[in-house]
Amino acid sequence: MPTIAHRHAEVDGFNVFYREAGRPGAPKLLLLHGFPSSSHMFRDLIPLLAQRFHIVAPDLPGFGQSDMPERSAFSYTFDNIANVIDRFTEVIGFGRYAVYVFDYGAPTGFRLALKHPERITAIVSQNGNAYVEGLSDGWNPIRAYWQDPSQANRDALRALLTKETTVWQYTHGVPDTASVSPDGYSLDDYYMSRPGAHEVQLDLFGDYRSNVALYPAFQQYFRTHQPPFLAVWGKNDPFFLPAGAEVFKRDIPGADVRFFDTGHFALETHAQEIAAAISEFLIR
Repeated sequence: MPTIAHRHAEVDGFNVFYREAGRPGAPKLLLLHGFPSSSHMFRDLIPLLAQRFHIVAPDLPGFGQSDMPERSAFSYTFDNIANVIDRFTEVIGFGRYAVYVFDYGAPTGFRLALKHPERITAIVSQNGNAYVEGLSDGWNPIRAYWQDPSQANRDALRALLTKETTVWQYTHGVPDTASVSPDGYSLDDYYMSRPGAHEVQLDLFGDYRSNVALYPAFQQYFRTHQPPFLAVWGKNDPFFLPAGAEVFKRDIPGADVRFFDTGHFALETHAQEIAAAISEFLIR
């Protein structure tokens, strides 16, 4: 079993926690988690890939074991999160790498690709959206907050931060919910319960509109650079629809799109199958 190291990197005064495995000289793979998770979501995937790849999985700013500074000291926007992760890759010596993006990790990773297209060797998107076709009606309460950032609309989103909603995100669309370990959603709820965490997440809900505004730029990047692209998608995701996976082929005709009979957190039930698809894809 490959050893997974648990490390911290100092990034311009910002502490970033990350998991690392694999031989440093092997092809590099950056894993970017989503909401409301952390690099813990890759606990099953990393050992399956570490024999062939040098893997690093950071906790995004405000998530997991990475710093969550006060909102007065750090503006929680996706631009700022991407800037920290960009510098993180430089600090740890990830010069060229493939990137696995999931949920919030997608607008983070796609920003890195826009800024440094020469550094991206391939993209794996697991329910990581870049098209309006992929946004379900589940986004409507958040859309309402974009259109009217009132306190009432902000408070209405607090229901998305409860333990019950987190458990639902993990289990919705999973044929056998007994296959979903409680470890992931319990840890997410622990981090979400820290003082100030809800306000951070509400800020990010509001700023998610900046990602939708960047969809045309992301799509232009795909058309211009044609990165090797694999989509591995939980087809029962209540937030990011299968159409959002299929449409990658519009801009990257050679994209490989695969669906799995599961929900949003596809690694909870299909880590083996997704690892096999990634290995085949990146080696090819």
